[in-house]
Order: sequence, then C-alpha cells, then structure tokens
Amino acid sequence: MSLGFSQLKALVIKEFKEAFRDKRALMTAFSMSLLAPVMIMVMSKTMIKEMVEKPTVYAEFVGAEYAPKLMKDFRDDNILPLSEAEGDSHAIWEKRGIKITIPETYAEDMVNGNIINIVLNADYSDKPSLAPIRRVKDVIRDHARAIGYKRLIMRGVDVRILRPLNIVEQDRAQPSSNAMMISMMLGLYLLMGAFMSGLATAIDSSAGERERNVLEMLLCQPISTLKVVLAKLTCTSAISMLSIVLMLTVTSISVGFVDLTKIGATFSIDAFTFTVLLVLLLPICIFAGALQLFFAFQAKSFKEAQSTVTMLIMLPAFVPIALIFLDNRPLWLDWIPVAGQSIIMEDLFKGLPIDWAALAVTSVVTIAMSAALVMGLAKKLKSEKVVMALS
Repeated sequence: MSLGFSQLKALVIKEFKEAFRDKRALMTAFSMSLLAPVMIMVMSKTMIKEMVEKPTVYAEFVGAEYAPKLMKDFRDDNILPLSEAEGDSHAIWEKRGIKITIPETYAEDMVNGNIINIVLNADYSDKPSLAPIRRVKDVIRDHARAIGYKRLIMRGVDVRILRPLNIVEQDRAQPSSNAMMISMMLGLYLLMGAFMSGLATAIDSSAGERERNVLEMLLCQPISTLKVVLAKLTCTSAISMLSIVLMLTVTSISVGFVDLTKIGATFSIDAFTFTVLLVLLLPICIFAGALQLFFAFQAKSFKEAQSTVTMLIMLPAFVPIALIFLDNRPLWLDWIPVAGQSIIMEDLFKGLPIDWAALAVTSVVTIAMSAALVMGLAKKLKSEKVVMALS
C-alpha cells in the first residue's frame, strides 16, 4: 500500500514538473482566466451604456420641412439629420444609409385625417443598424399615438376607452437576476475555462510524451497504467481548477468597476458563492481532464490530438446556449455533466436557493463518468496499439 502511494506520488510530482516547465503553455492555460473577467467588465459597461443612454443616431431626412413636430420628436430622442454629423461619424452613418422620407402632402393629409406613409429605407440585415432602426420606428409610433389621442380628445372621446384593461406587473426577481448578462457570460467562461485551461497539459502528457518516447519508457516500469492515468488526470485537473479560482478572483474584483445600479442590478461573488462554484466545478475539471486524455491517447500524432481534443471545447459552449432555447427542460438534464452544472449556476446567480440534491446527483454522475473514462483509458494503455500509435 505504501509502495503504491509512493509510486503515485512520484508520478504526480513528475507530471507537475513537466507541466510547469513549459512557461508558454502555462501562460496560455491561464490566459482565459485573466482575459475573461476583463471581457465581462468591458462588455457589461458597453451593454449598460446602450441600455441607459441614447447615443446619437444620424439619418438622411427627405421632406423634413413638412413635419416640424415629428422632427422635434426625433431631435428629442437624439436622432439627427446626417448633414449635422462630422468627421468619422458622417462616414459611418452615411455607410449605414438610414433614410427617412416624409411626403410633401404630409400637412394636407394630416388635416384630412388620411393615413400618411413615412418611408424608412435601411439595410435590415446590418446588425449595427438594428438598434437605430428600432429607435426611429419607436419615435414614429409614439408620435402617431399622440396624434391619435389628441384627435379623440378633440371629439370629446375619453382616450381611456382604448385601454379597458391594465396590467400591473410585480417582478419577483432578485436584484442579482437583473445582472444576468454578467452571470451568463461568467457561467459560460467558467465552463469553457474548465475545459480549455488543462487542454495543453492533457495533450502534452499524452500524445506529446508518446512522440518523445517518454510514455513507452514510463510504462516499462513496474507501475500500473491506472496510476499513470491518475497522475496525468491529477495534474490536468489541478491546473483547470487553479484557472477557475483565478478567474473567480479576478472577476470579483473587475465587476466592482461596473456600475450596475444604473439598471437596478447587483452582482457580487461572496464567500458562499465562491465556495459553491468551486464545489460545482471541481467534478467538471476532472471530467474535462479525463475526456481530453482519453481522446488525446486515441490520436495517432500530436497534431491529430490537438485537432481532436480542441473540438471538445464546443461541449461547454454548446450546452448552456442550447439550454436557453429549451422552454420545458427534461429532468434528466439536471443530472448530466455540463448541463446540470450550468442549470445550478443559473439558479445561484439569480439568488435562488441551491438544489443540493441536484448538485450532489450531477456531481456523482460527473465523477462516475470520469472514473469510467479513466478505467477505460488505463485498460487501453495496456495495448501496444495505443502506446505505439499503431494503426
């Protein structure tokens, strides 16, 4: 028993020494932990600015002189004529080509109560133009609604008859739920970080060692293949977990620079949230390492291992996004790896009570699948075809 532990300890130390020897690969592993919080901060500030402020929109107006009150409403909403744009702004908005045409018969049609067609010409496939187009349409609709109300009042009709029912909305969401843009990005980055951080280590300790003939020499020693796999998994998972800790720490600092009060939201990573996330993501780090090692050993070369294992990053990116589009999620999604952790993280960030039973089940299932991958890989390493990358 003592000999077995000593062998495992020696193998783990060997794996860590080789992993930390390559400083560039290590910096690459931790790069996402440092860049993701910065991206969250920058994107959050940009989104809050778009939600709270109304940046200037420039559009080409044809027939503006025929509707002075409508033009005033456009100005009040910071939608200005293209002729007033200067420098780079003029070039940008001229390229977007938003054009609003007001007919010459505007005043006459208004007096006669006719329907007036205001032409909005724009490229609706241009994503940057969608928000300005929506603002233009909102101004026109509000202006038309105000005119309609005034016409009814002039005819002695109470405008309240147009709204026989009124909805009184009572939002039960916690203030932290309003910061879902941050929590969604953080949850996605945490899952991807668990898979990406140990990627280089997993490939180097499998396909890399095989090409350097280190694996063959290692397996010639009187040690079991299970200990070899466990040592490599320990190193890969530890680096992933260290990356997660670093990401959470930097995020808790960077979020402090985002003024969420502008949208009535709060977001913080306290000690409880920090601990729950670590408990939740530890099985994912182990599962990611086991999955990457398993597929890396199946590859015939180092380059093939890079191509194959890199595809696994699609898993943590695809599953959370797919969950968003599921209105009625089946219960079994709460138990499987990645999906179960993603659902629990969503509830945690919303400030909802933690479903400890679901957390325990999904963790056990994730560890069980990792153990199956480890046992399967240990068995495969007893074959010369895998060790020597034979066809």
